[in-house]
Amino acid sequence: MTRRIGLFAMALLALALIGAGVWALEAQRAGLVIEDTVVGNTPVTYYASQDAGPAPLVVVAHGFAGSRPLMAAYAQALARAGYVVAAFDFEGHGRNPVPMSGDVTSIEGTTQLLIDETLRVVAAGLARADVDGRVALLGHSMASDIIVRAAARDARIGAVVAISPFSQAVTATHPERLLMIAGAWEPRLRAFALEAARMVDANALEGETVRSANGAVVRRAVVAPHVEHVGVLYSRTAVSEAVAWLNAAFARTQAPPVPARGIWILAVLAGCVLLVRPLAALLPDRAPPHAPLPGKRFAAALLLPALATPLIAVWVPDGWLPVLVADYLAVHLLIYGALQLAVLRAGGGDLGLRPTPLALAAGAGLAVYGIFGLGLAFDRYLASFMPHAGRLAIIAALLVGALPFMLADSAMAHANPKLWKRALIRLAFLVSLGIAVALSFERLFFLVLIIPIVLLFFLVFGLMGRWVEARAGPLASGLGLAVLLAWSLGVTFPLFV
Repeated sequence: MTRRIGLFAMALLALALIGAGVWALEAQRAGLVIEDTVVGNTPVTYYASQDAGPAPLVVVAHGFAGSRPLMAAYAQALARAGYVVAAFDFEGHGRNPVPMSGDVTSIEGTTQLLIDETLRVVAAGLARADVDGRVALLGHSMASDIIVRAAARDARIGAVVAISPFSQAVTATHPERLLMIAGAWEPRLRAFALEAARMVDANALEGETVRSANGAVVRRAVVAPHVEHVGVLYSRTAVSEAVAWLNAAFARTQAPPVPARGIWILAVLAGCVLLVRPLAALLPDRAPPHAPLPGKRFAAALLLPALATPLIAVWVPDGWLPVLVADYLAVHLLIYGALQLAVLRAGGGDLGLRPTPLALAAGAGLAVYGIFGLGLAFDRYLASFMPHAGRLAIIAALLVGALPFMLADSAMAHANPKLWKRALIRLAFLVSLGIAVALSFERLFFLVLIIPIVLLFFLVFGLMGRWVEARAGPLASGLGLAVLLAWSLGVTFPLFV
């Protein structure tokens, strides 16, 4: 009875978190006209207040592996301040069906194509009846370089806001009006922002607005407290600074309070994850008993795949999937999982992977809930999670590798339920990716960017899988998590040809 009461209370808490978060986040959209459209093939979302007249346009651009929802805190705040905002998905990102292309090492290659795309969005926005002919650019990380270079191409661009900034195109005279915002935990980018401000005034300090001798160039380097590269996108200090900077540039005064956003997104996502615990408790308890692996076999199942997989996988040709390093990753997952399963099966015993109706149904339920429960919330409030049709084949290819990998991972974790052993199992996989990068750095560098995604996957979806595994066994969690891993990787990394 005590356990049932605890699960019921957990369900109520989860629903309360989801309800409160959704209510707060939807309230932030109230009073705004939000319109999804396309400029050529580029998906664009326009934001404007319902009672705004003609106003300046602000084009908002995301960073590498990002998408429009990541920039919603800035887009909504600027729209509430009376601006018309155009947020868009770069080529290869989010729901943009056109892959990135060109030479990533050349300014005249991929960078130039992204600049051209940005300027097409600018031109389309300026053609709107609710735009008064003035325009500014705001961009995060990778986009900070794109918008600085785009501003040099179009004299109509009156102000630039670079978040987590870095661009070799910044000079003592360009851009003329530049705000740079870096998170307190981004030391290199903070240093760049301050250096750019000191191009104008050698004595510039963080948080100080400086001007050139003739007053033509205005710079400001700001620190968003207690945040890093992603947290800066939800910092109320950073958003307020962006609104104030553009208001000064365009002689405007409307600046409504900036509501908290990040905490409510966390509430929704935490509630969605927490709800799985009482839902999983509704499943019949048919999980096979834990059968701990002997120490030598556990060590072999950790070390052999971690060391052997990169030595084998780096020789497999790539370029057969239009996503950066996704083809290599699919091969790495396949070999790693196959080797780990082989080691586990060599010792005999029941791995808990025999198919049963309950395990198959629970695995399917985990996948469906992850995609259409947690995933839809993720897609609306955090980052693009619903793929366009062109990504489905990529997800399917990743699933071929994710399936043996997650089955082996779930069997290992079920046999070794202690938290430190589960952590060691996942750490071994990350080490194997690190070895692969070391063996072929130029080719596989982008695998480094996958590591945070994998960590987040195990923290969020892995916890959900553990609760399902405890009731329905490792086959259920392995199947469900394989689909979710392939989906998460397939929708996150940019398309590239």
